[in-house]
Amino acid sequence: MSHPEVGPSRDAVHPGGEGPAQRPVGEETVEAVVRAQLSRALGGKRGMLEAAVPTLIFTVMFLSTKQLEVALGVSVAAALLLLVVRLVQRSTVQFVINALFGIGIGAFFAWRSARGGGDANDQALAYFLPGVLYNAVYAAVISLTILVRWPVVGFMVGSVAGDPTAWHRDRQVVRLCSNLSWLLVAPCVIRVSVQLPLYLAGTSGAYDPEAAVAALGVSKIVMGWPLQIAALAAMVWLLARNHTPVDPEQGEPTLT
Repeated sequence: MSHPEVGPSRDAVHPGGEGPAQRPVGEETVEAVVRAQLSRALGGKRGMLEAAVPTLIFTVMFLSTKQLEVALGVSVAAALLLLVVRLVQRSTVQFVINALFGIGIGAFFAWRSARGGGDANDQALAYFLPGVLYNAVYAAVISLTILVRWPVVGFMVGSVAGDPTAWHRDRQVVRLCSNLSWLLVAPCVIRVSVQLPLYLAGTSGAYDPEAAVAALGVSKIVMGWPLQIAALAAMVWLLARNHTPVDPEQGEPTLT
């Protein structure tokens, strides 16, 4: 997400005619303010790549070899390599840690299935369950934050700006963050609507377990980061419209 050029401050006249009110130097629209902060919160292209690569490697290796130890070893090695690069550069390791955490949860479910006597297909189906549950809970929680008018994107922006709740004082920012939050909900709803029926059919025997595993593997890859990137692209488009001027009476939203 590009950061717009910072222009000079402009004077705004109060309705009461008391003279000009000085606006701080900053962004020209609410969208520009939020775009700049959201880019930092998401980690940019590098952060998204670091979160996606280890998980993708684990999924492909596990589905192709049906060997939990092999898939876990290769994916963790890739994540550790990315982690070392971050440490050498003295930059944030947040997104690599997130990927390792996701792999660990899936591997734990697969391991529990193996301990219970499950075969390779049972283990693979168990690996997909945390992702389905996560997306369902994620979509429900974000939807709730929107309905109560405290959309989660606002907290993402506020956490980077240093004040988690300052954004809520500006109704324009609240409205924009609500629209952006709905775009985060959409990929989760699509994944659950496709993957949950496949998981239930595979575990119940209504559908061939091996075919269910293959379908889940394809859906996890196709509906993973590609779908997330599509949602983020929609967010970029929304933020690039720059239709909401900063309210001259309120001044620039207190985000930066």
